[in-house]
Amino acid sequence: MSRNYRKEYDNYQGTEKQKKNRASRNAARKKLASGGIVKKGDGKDVNHRNGNPRDNSSRNLSVTTKSANRSFPRNSKAGKA
Repeated sequence: MSRNYRKEYDNYQGTEKQKKNRASRNAARKKLASGGIVKKGDGKDVNHRNGNPRDNSSRNLSVTTKSANRSFPRNSKAGKA
């Protein structure tokens, strides 16, 4: 069965809440790029330390590798630690 991207966008990614979250994540990346901390193609992600994508305060933003930012700690049973 193939993935229905249109339905996925309509039901989740296209909601107003998710559009605002995405815009805020893009703004966080732009903020750090304008400060020279990250640049296009560097393979890094901007991490929101408290997990809130709309909190773009300087103390909440950090730069991490993509693999570290897009995963979560797991225990021996493959659950969240």
